[in-house]
Amino acid sequence: MKLEVVNEKIIQRIYIIRGVKVMIDFELAELYKIETKQMKRQVKRNIERFPADFMFVLNKEELEILRCQIGTFKQVIFRYPPMAFTEQGVAMLSSVLNSSTAIAVNIEIIRVFSRMKELAIANKEVLLKLEELENKVNHHQDDIKVIFEALKQLIHKPNPPRERIGFRQYD
Repeated sequence: MKLEVVNEKIIQRIYIIRGVKVMIDFELAELYKIETKQMKRQVKRNIERFPADFMFVLNKEELEILRCQIGTFKQVIFRYPPMAFTEQGVAMLSSVLNSSTAIAVNIEIIRVFSRMKELAIANKEVLLKLEELENKVNHHQDDIKVIFEALKQLIHKPNPPRERIGFRQYD
C-alpha cells in the first residue's frame, strides 16, 4: 500500500515539457529528502553526465506554463531557474547522489517511467482505433451538417395551402 502512494506521488510529478516526460529538480530533491541546492551543486559538478537529452534548464515561457499547471508552484520564487530531468537524467542522478534514500527513490522513479511506457505501448492499438474513429466522425460531420441544413429548410419552408380531402357536407 505504501509503495502505491509513493508511485502516485511520482506520477503526479511527471510533466511533459518540450514534448518529453520530465521531473523538476525541486520536486526530485523533495523525494530524495535533500536540499535542492545540494542536488543542483552535484549536477553542476558532474555536468558532463547530463547532456541536453538528460537534463535542461527551463526558460521563462516553460516556467510560466509550469506555473499554470501547478497551483502551489505560483508561490515559489526561484533564485535560479529549475532544471528538468528526463528519465535518463533521473537514472544518472543515482550515480551523482550517493544516499541510500536517493537510490531507493530512483529505482521507484525508473519503475514508474517503465510502467508508463508499457501502458503506452499496450494502449497504442486503442489509441489508433480512437484516432480512426475520430477521422470517421470528422468525415461524417460534413454529411450531418448537410442533412441538418436540409431539415431546417423543410421546417422553415411554409407549406402551400391544399384543398381538403374527404367527405364534405353541403348545406
